[in-house]
Amino acid sequence: MRVRREIITPDITPLIDVVFILLIFFIVSSVFKKEELALVLDLPTSSAQELEIQPKEISIEINKEKVAIYGKEVTFEQLDAKLNEIHEKKHNIIVRIDKGVVYERVVKVLDTLQKYDLNNLSLVTKKE
Repeated sequence: MRVRREIITPDITPLIDVVFILLIFFIVSSVFKKEELALVLDLPTSSAQELEIQPKEISIEINKEKVAIYGKEVTFEQLDAKLNEIHEKKHNIIVRIDKGVVYERVVKVLDTLQKYDLNNLSLVTKKE
């Protein structure tokens, strides 16, 4: 009597399902790096050429009620303290200003920048 041997192959269909579920989980739960913006701004338009943003830049945002630096909302006193901590005066300062902001708030920020000799300033606008 001859015994027949049956070849046993593992079923990998559930394994493929698990791999795809894990892949979807990690894609959905990962946070993609965006610009560090804290305020919703309606920027004015301009026809000036685009400037490439460098990694070690100081980012300031101003809207009608709030001010933010490095993507975190601060008061004017906290902004003053943060700018005082900057030792490298050559860093670019990127300022995003909502087009509805009162001019006095802009001047207050510019005065603070000038107080600490931070003069490498760029104003961000939308393309026309």
